[in-house]
Amino acid sequence: MRTATRTPTRALLCALVLALSPVLESAWPVTSAASVASAHAPAEQARVARAKVVRPPVNAAWDYQIGGAFKPAKRVRVVTRDRTATPARGRYNVCYVNAFQTQPDERALWRRHPGLILRKNGTPVVDGAWDERLLDTGTARKRHRLLRIERRWVKGCAKAGFDAVEFDNLDSWQRSKRQLTKRDNVRFARLLVRAAHRHGLAAGQKNTVEVAGARLGFDFAVAEECARWHECAAYSREYHRRVLDVEYTRKGFRRACRNWGPRISVVRRDLAVSARGVDRRC
Repeated sequence: MRTATRTPTRALLCALVLALSPVLESAWPVTSAASVASAHAPAEQARVARAKVVRPPVNAAWDYQIGGAFKPAKRVRVVTRDRTATPARGRYNVCYVNAFQTQPDERALWRRHPGLILRKNGTPVVDGAWDERLLDTGTARKRHRLLRIERRWVKGCAKAGFDAVEFDNLDSWQRSKRQLTKRDNVRFARLLVRAAHRHGLAAGQKNTVEVAGARLGFDFAVAEECARWHECAAYSREYHRRVLDVEYTRKGFRRACRNWGPRISVVRRDLAVSARGVDRRC
């Protein structure tokens, strides 16, 4: 005679599930809403930081003070100063970073990192116009080592109260005696832009009109003598007129004011950009 099988009650099933839950959990980890949010935290943080970025105003009076800070004129709304300087109170401030070459006052720093100086046949490659050694962006490993150093500079700009950062000498590959390529510097530029955005700073492309900087994430351009070299139109199209142009000659300044003064920001400075040098706006 066959014995009838009883159906387990709901209470018994619940108890069984509770007893086995530790085993099941170890075999198949549960993905909760909190763990999903945690997994996407870096991307979300990057989006939040990017949302905080404020680009410079269009066609605002500006001053280029990387050679020494001084009190800007009342109508000046944008000021660029070296990363070691204090931002100008009440203005939109751009922090100058020499990202692809060395500064004279950084020699002690780079002596601690000799492998990051570009060399040809063992000799450092130098930008003779400014006596600056080129930094070696030629490999992914070196780019990330450079980034660890320069990320601290960017963080310092943000902490000091700057609104943006401009990265100078993007075109250093042109002076590298064929030791670097455009691609090397573009790859490093992308890393720098991300670092700026993560710290809430707008990122400025410095010169190098042949690089479509907006596609790399740059937010505006800082151009040296774009009127003299007939490059203002290209920068203006790329950045929708968010261009800060510095001219060093009377002729270039007049041309910039005549053709571009009403559309982009133009200032005339002396070539040394000294604190007591030429300071003119359209």
